[in-house]
Amino acid sequence: MLRALVAAAVVVAYFLLPLDLLGPQRPALSWSVFCLVLAVVAVSLLRQVRHVLTDRAGTRPGMTIALLTVLVMHVFAAADYSLAKQPGEFTGLETRLDALYFTVVTLATVGYGDITPSGQTARVVVIVQILYTLVFLTAGATALGQRLRAIAVRRAGPREGERAD
Repeated sequence: MLRALVAAAVVVAYFLLPLDLLGPQRPALSWSVFCLVLAVVAVSLLRQVRHVLTDRAGTRPGMTIALLTVLVMHVFAAADYSLAKQPGEFTGLETRLDALYFTVVTLATVGYGDITPSGQTARVVVIVQILYTLVFLTAGATALGQRLRAIAVRRAGPREGERAD
């Protein structure tokens, strides 16, 4: 329940935080916050993957991986929104909802084409998003699937003709 509330808080914070303080007016602060948050989330995701691989008792990586995924989506949406304030970086990205929509569409590799990264910096951020998704979110999703499969096998118990260990 706590993690669901935290996920809801991430969504609310995304729409309420003063993101206008970031972006082209404060590039050093913007890039520092962006890189720091992505690094912290990557380390946290890898830690959760390790918990799954080592079958660490008493952990709930599934809930944490889902929460970290929600956080990553909103971090990239905030970066896109802030970057869109700089003329020529994005075409069609005007609001926070546009930025979140673009992030989800990119994450899902759908790419409708209605919002496009036009500037070089925007394209770099989108490349980072795609690579980050391929490495960290895919590792998290794979670990989550592995964890769910292990739980299902344990609940099913031994099949007929198999020895219980």
